[in-house]
Amino acid sequence: MHVSRPILHFEKTAKKDFLFHLACGLFSSIFFAIDILTPAGLADGIPYITLVLISIWSSHKHFTIFVALSCTLLIIIGFLYPWHDVPEWQAFTNRLLAIFTLWSTALLTLLRKQTEERREKAVMERERALEDIKILRGFLPICASCKKIRDDQGYWSQIEDYIISHSEADFSHGICPSCARELYPELYP
Repeated sequence: MHVSRPILHFEKTAKKDFLFHLACGLFSSIFFAIDILTPAGLADGIPYITLVLISIWSSHKHFTIFVALSCTLLIIIGFLYPWHDVPEWQAFTNRLLAIFTLWSTALLTLLRKQTEERREKAVMERERALEDIKILRGFLPICASCKKIRDDQGYWSQIEDYIISHSEADFSHGICPSCARELYPELYP
C-alpha cells in the first residue's frame, strides 16, 4: 500500500508531539515533586519556566499557554501544600513572583514565535515572488534606426517580440499624441 508523503509527515509530527508532550508532563511532575519537598521560601516556581521555554518547540500554537496555565496551577497547589517553613507572606510573595516571571516568559516566548512565523511567511512570499519575476539584464544591442534588438544568436527581432520571449510582459499597442499628430494631421489639428 502506498502512503503519500503528507500523511507520513503528519504521522511523524504527531508521534514527535506526543513524545514531546509526554516529556513535558514528566518534567512538570518532577518539578512539582521538588516544589513540594523543598521549603516554601525557595524559588520553587522558577523551574517551571524551563517548561515554558521548551514549549516553543511544539508544533501546536497554544501549547505554550497550556503549559503556562498548568505550571501556574502547580505553583498555586505548591503554595497551598501545608509544609510551610517560612512566614506565609514570604511564601506568597515568592509564588507571586514565580507566576509573574512564568507568564512574562510565556508571553515573550509567544511573541517570539509569532514574529518567527511572520518572518518565515515573508521569506516564502519573497521566494514565490522571485520565482515569478524574469528580469532582463545586461546590454541589449538595438538598431538606432528601426529599434530591432539583436539576440544571442545574432538574429534581429522587433523589440516587442524580444521582450515577450525573454520576460512575462505583454504589449498593448497605441499611438502617443505627438505621433498621432504627425501620422494623422487631418485628424489632430
